[in-house]
Amino acid sequence: MKNRGQFSVALAVAILAVVFLTAIPSQAADPVIKRGIDTFTTTANGKTHYDFAQHPIPAGFFCPSSAAFTGRVAFRGLPLGVNGQLHNADTVIERLDDAVFAADHTAVTRLQVRALSMVSLKPIRTSCGAFHLYVSLAGPQRVTKMTLSRTEAGGGTFSAPLAIDARLTFIPVKPSKNAPKLEMTGSFTFPAAPKPWSLSAGAATKKVTSVVVDTNGDLVPDTRFSGSPNFYPGWPANGVVANYCTLCEPESCHVVSGGETHCTGPIYACGENTNCP
Repeated sequence: MKNRGQFSVALAVAILAVVFLTAIPSQAADPVIKRGIDTFTTTANGKTHYDFAQHPIPAGFFCPSSAAFTGRVAFRGLPLGVNGQLHNADTVIERLDDAVFAADHTAVTRLQVRALSMVSLKPIRTSCGAFHLYVSLAGPQRVTKMTLSRTEAGGGTFSAPLAIDARLTFIPVKPSKNAPKLEMTGSFTFPAAPKPWSLSAGAATKKVTSVVVDTNGDLVPDTRFSGSPNFYPGWPANGVVANYCTLCEPESCHVVSGGETHCTGPIYACGENTNCP
């Protein structure tokens, strides 16, 4: 017969074993990142730009006497047309599959840009007059692959090349009834670079639930999307960014070797705080 001390030790060991065994699944299991959209806001800070030096607009494009254009054009976001709340976003990227983590804590999903809306910060000056330059998507976009790694409890890193086939539309600053419609297209791929993701985000972040979005640039919402509640790209794993202000969208930049750059964020909810970047 066991004495009271032996019984107490045995009971304590049994309880610890049960706690340990029941704790392992909840700590070790990775979440499934449900398919959904991520939305972004292109800020008017001049970082987002397209350099026409590599691919000039040909002579005669704007009018018979126009010279080839080789300048660099900076852009800002133009909020997408929606039915619902997209929080003034101008870029929508969809994760097409549920991302299920394997034993090595990595997961894969397909990625596709679904909506884009930008306008030049300043008009393009030509010998034929000045033009606003609008950017939208040119038809269905190419699909790329996103790889996620869960490196800690609250998140990890992901990498994915981002493919964009863009429509560039030039609108005269001084409209004319007889002015021809000036459009051209461009295709480029932003290479993959590791970026953080989190299961949570800052308190000011406004997550998208369900919304109908204009995906083809005609200002008419046409496609319904839903967000996912446990994936926040750009946020560190603990969902906190040290700053004087309340951050609701972190900065994220994609750069092509030719000089094209698309930066979204940072967006702050600052109130009366004057220490904002």
